[in-house]
Amino acid sequence: MTPDELIAVACPKIRSMGSAFYFAPETLEKGKQLGLDGFRFYFLGRGGVLGDVEPRVVASAFGYFEPSLLARMWSSAKEVVSPRDAGRAYLECCRDFGRARLASLPGLNELCQAAEKVNDAADPAGLALYAGISAEPLADDLPARAMQLVAVLRELRGSAHLLAVVATGLEPRTAHYLRRPGDLGLFGWSADDTPTPTEEDRRKLSEADAMTDRLVRPPYSVLDEAEREALVRGLERMETALST
Repeated sequence: MTPDELIAVACPKIRSMGSAFYFAPETLEKGKQLGLDGFRFYFLGRGGVLGDVEPRVVASAFGYFEPSLLARMWSSAKEVVSPRDAGRAYLECCRDFGRARLASLPGLNELCQAAEKVNDAADPAGLALYAGISAEPLADDLPARAMQLVAVLRELRGSAHLLAVVATGLEPRTAHYLRRPGDLGLFGWSADDTPTPTEEDRRKLSEADAMTDRLVRPPYSVLDEAEREALVRGLERMETALST
């Protein structure tokens, strides 16, 4: 398995599973205990690794949300909980999600070793959300550690993709609409904000996808064949466990 083949197989699984805890019932309950609804806990929790910053900073890292929506959510949420406290609580929800669902999964040690090797090799330059979450200490227990590493590697590729989109000259809102046309309203945009993508926009998105692969190739390339196989097997097992 080549590094490019590994990226093609592993990254879609990481993208899907790394966000699985975001709106899980346990996460929503923790947010409620803190005085935050699910959407505000998402913004303040995921963005809390950036610190107590202005909404514009968070918008630059998230990339795809309508700025005034993000500003309202962030500003009102941090009146209730400090961003760093919310970020740590959100990360603990991620770990607890893994503890509840992955405790009996075989091969977690090998999965964690491979994922951690990728994480250690990644350069966080220009990748704000990844830099923030990857600076947090990893959980000691394997189920929580595995889930946390998948969430971290999700931010690695997500941050790299946003960087690539901007580098191609494609507006992030248009890129997101091309990929997820049904979610424009969920991200705060009105019907009047609906873009009309051109063939050039589609070409730029394809270019951004290829650039993203190039950006994440170096850290994934540090794995040897056995580690690549362990990462894929571990992710496949996680996929099964989280789908039941």
